[in-house]
Amino acid sequence: MKIVQTVFLEDVRVFAPIGFYVEEQLLGNEFLVNVSVKFEAGIDDHENLDKTVNYEILYQIIHRVMKPKRKLLESAAHEILKAIHDHFSFAKTIDVSIKKMNPPFGGDAAHSKVAVQYSCI
Repeated sequence: MKIVQTVFLEDVRVFAPIGFYVEEQLLGNEFLVNVSVKFEAGIDDHENLDKTVNYEILYQIIHRVMKPKRKLLESAAHEILKAIHDHFSFAKTIDVSIKKMNPPFGGDAAHSKVAVQYSCI
């Protein structure tokens, strides 16, 4: 029997100095980050934290990567994906998306979103 498990962190709210324009890097913006990590789970021993993806570590990775100033969400998404893969090398797929809640469009009710995926399936 093959069991595939997925661990999710959804809508992790982060305030960060990310944006192409200088004002965005000075004032910051609100972001929602989503991560999912899929991996093969063992048949038993589902109480062992070493045999799963620890979502506390995912949360720490997200906040560490989103903290510094940067111009593009793409670079943050790729860095989050790489850090997750480095820590959980047994992952079969990793999905990362970052939604910018208030991009400087000058309009109402719009957001921007970037997503990246790693897959070895």
